[in-house]
Amino acid sequence: MIPITRDTKSTCPYCGVGCGVVIESVGQHITGVRGDPDHPANFGRLCSKGQSLHLTAAEQVTRQNRLLRPQWRPARSQAPEAIGWDAAMAMASQRLADIVQRHGADAVGFYISGQLLTEDYYVFNKLAKGLLGTNNIDSNSRLCMSSAVAGYKMTLGADAPPACYDDIAHAQCLFIAGSNAAFAHPILFRRIEDAKRANPAQKMIVVDPRRTDTADMADLHLAIQPGTDVMLFHGLLHIMLAQGWTQPDYIAAHTSGFEALQARVADHTPAQVAQICGVAEADLHTAARWFAGVQDGQSQRTPTLSLYCQGLNQSSNGTAKNAALINLHLATQQIGRPGAGPLSLTGQPNAMGGREVGGMANLMSAHRDMANPQHRAEVAALWGVVDVPAKPGLTAVEMFEAAADGQIKALWIACTNPAQSMPDQTTVRRALQRAEWVVVQEAFATASTCDYADLLLPATTWGEKEGTVTNSERRITRVRAAVSAPGQARADWAIAAELGQRLARDLGRPEAAALLAYNSPESVWNEHRESTRGRDLDITGLSYAHLDSAGPSQWPLAEGAARTQPQGPQQGQARLYTDGQFPTPDGRARFAAVAWQPVAEERVSQFPFSLTTGRLRDQWHGMTRTGTAGRLFGHSPEPCVQMNPQDVVRLGLAEGDLVTVRSKRGSLVLPVQASAQLGACQAFIAMHWGPEVLCGRDAQGQPGLGVNVLTTSAYCPNSKQPELKHAAVHIGRAVALWPVLAMAWLPSDRVWRVQKQLQSLLSAFDYAHVVPFAHPNDGLTESAPRTGLLLRAASAQPVAASVLEAMEGALDLAGAHALRYEDAQRAQRRVLKLSESLAPRQRQLQGFLTAGDDRSSHWLKNLLLNQQAMAFSACQWLMATNAPPNGAATQSRQICSCLNVREDAIQACLKTAKGSDDARLSQLKSQLRCGTQCGSCVPELRRMVRNTFEPAPAD
Repeated sequence: MIPITRDTKSTCPYCGVGCGVVIESVGQHITGVRGDPDHPANFGRLCSKGQSLHLTAAEQVTRQNRLLRPQWRPARSQAPEAIGWDAAMAMASQRLADIVQRHGADAVGFYISGQLLTEDYYVFNKLAKGLLGTNNIDSNSRLCMSSAVAGYKMTLGADAPPACYDDIAHAQCLFIAGSNAAFAHPILFRRIEDAKRANPAQKMIVVDPRRTDTADMADLHLAIQPGTDVMLFHGLLHIMLAQGWTQPDYIAAHTSGFEALQARVADHTPAQVAQICGVAEADLHTAARWFAGVQDGQSQRTPTLSLYCQGLNQSSNGTAKNAALINLHLATQQIGRPGAGPLSLTGQPNAMGGREVGGMANLMSAHRDMANPQHRAEVAALWGVVDVPAKPGLTAVEMFEAAADGQIKALWIACTNPAQSMPDQTTVRRALQRAEWVVVQEAFATASTCDYADLLLPATTWGEKEGTVTNSERRITRVRAAVSAPGQARADWAIAAELGQRLARDLGRPEAAALLAYNSPESVWNEHRESTRGRDLDITGLSYAHLDSAGPSQWPLAEGAARTQPQGPQQGQARLYTDGQFPTPDGRARFAAVAWQPVAEERVSQFPFSLTTGRLRDQWHGMTRTGTAGRLFGHSPEPCVQMNPQDVVRLGLAEGDLVTVRSKRGSLVLPVQASAQLGACQAFIAMHWGPEVLCGRDAQGQPGLGVNVLTTSAYCPNSKQPELKHAAVHIGRAVALWPVLAMAWLPSDRVWRVQKQLQSLLSAFDYAHVVPFAHPNDGLTESAPRTGLLLRAASAQPVAASVLEAMEGALDLAGAHALRYEDAQRAQRRVLKLSESLAPRQRQLQGFLTAGDDRSSHWLKNLLLNQQAMAFSACQWLMATNAPPNGAATQSRQICSCLNVREDAIQACLKTAKGSDDARLSQLKSQLRCGTQCGSCVPELRRMVRNTFEPAPAD
């Protein structure tokens, strides 16, 4: 009997674009995924991460990486032991009740996630604020969008992005600030490419210290110095005022506070702004004119849409940056019409949904103000409690600092990995160690935070969840389960609801158990929906049935509105503030006369480099999910620190040399990579390289803590969002002269367990990382890709032989088909594992380890990846160093992840391609098919085309 494939519509669990997906499943196994052509966020498109989702849900991944049953640790130093759900929940409730009775409810902190569904968020929020009576509930969205929230509220009166994705096509100017959308929001970037192609006159300004793939496409790149965004925006307004490019009538009729702002920007002259920001005065004038919509020979202003993300948000002055940008929109009337407005790009799939339910330490349900007694009374009445606490809770950084200081006694962490993602990891680890009781509610057992949990609770994840999410343009989509939960995993809302009911009884308040007596995610949704009645985000016209029939819908959509649309089912309001009325007491938007503040850590002689962190094209957050798809490492296969090429030369370094990157908080060792994207005295490390992948010893000999050991916990005083985008660091050559490289193909049912074994060995080295790789010829959507592991390490002195032997054992580099060379005096070792003979004297390399002498590691790596059959001579293979004995093809860098098109093939094609840049790009796509699927590689392809001259015609 042929298995029947079932299709289930849901959403992608990655960024805030909110792409719709169709999950393909057979029985209880997810077998494929494709873009939903009917979803208005992506119209069927998916990026490389989205296309490979089914690989992260494969059975072999689930068995090796997922948390499938509750577990507890009798002592922190012990391995976790299995426990039943009933016993686990009883233990959790009793321990929390004991802490609350001894220390009060504020001794408990909940740290949740923008990857939870809205229903999950709602139950956790009600559990903390309604049942326990503490506002100590915050989200990793604090690290993502809280400055955008604060900026919207400060200026427009409510946390409501006023524009939509369709505005990209209507805009005549796209102003992109602090966002590498080409990497962070790839499918939205496809819309930008479409808009530019359809309207070549559309201008694109990108504000970013780095010349990213996004900036590379810009008509104007303002490569400002880190942290000078407010200075830039005030300078642009100064020019607009001087040139008469503002809209005085709109300002007078619909805003307040302009006089104070006008006084603030009076001294932000082009000369001063150019000097502080590091940009040309002429570029400031051009940017101001384009933003204001002033076109030569036209009296009507053309629309400008701004798109912005973590470059503005993750800052000690983040609220001011967001507000200063919105000031420009208000001053020029670039809001409330097609193609115009500020549109913050949400980092996580449901950070918006969490904001809607008030699932953060300073928020209340449905955009209510915690400081407003009437708002608190409305929530209390809805929930059926006497009151809800007025005192704002501890935000993310504050919560972990309080736990490190002993004030927070219990931490409940759900669907997030603070031991990887939070800044100042030394403090975070101290918090996790000092807390009396740590519960981690998680889908993946591989997250670093799991190592600190007293109790581990298995949760469902993508493909198994039911509920809703809200994307960056306020569009709500139904999330549907394609398969049942594996093992004993449970839905996050259900875990929180059961905990609340047990807590009510253990606290001696059995009647309060009814507060969290939900029987389905829809029952949670209906209560959340009612909480929005009459609010700016009123969704009383939405229901699961409406979302199923009408499709994804934007808020607000009040009850009755769905019946007023003559063309068919209403999908909500695309744009806000079209009438010039704002949700403020007087109905006017408010200009914010904010001041520019420099970065929290300015460069000094001891720390002369500005370090920023950000995303890779094909990875997501801490890689607990994307890290299980080896093909997603093809484009950026190993961690590194990028620096300006002149800085590399100035420090006497060469590409690949190991350097120590040190801040005031910690250090790590990485190979250096020269990058023209960076300015002088700047450095970049991808945010994804946490301790699960990147370890080694720090300067004090302790196990490394990943990239966020370097970042500062300094935060914006308004939004409390930390400055993850800047830290002052020192970079110098590392003393690590004894290298190790080990690689091997592994069976799919063992590869992730072996990775865990190897991770335990990394702290034996000064520098070490372990990453997966895939066969270069396997497609991105290959259902059973061949996967291996690469471990690269180095130390000042050779490590113990037992460490190398453990590595060899884990990678199965032994047995009858292994070759071995060892020189104890020179501390050198080479081990090669070969396949059985394919033909006389023909074998393939299956794995190898080199230690002490890495001259052969490059060609051995290429030989392994290419799986070439080579003529076999034991002596030749084992003793060759600089060059392979019989030649081996070099594996060039992967550019197109979907179809595995590599740099050498692209360069060869460009040698014969003719015509304009667009024509040669079309030839690349036609001949190699690169850039024809998800499109994420197109910006890089454009750069390669531009940097490769068209061949001259023959005489």
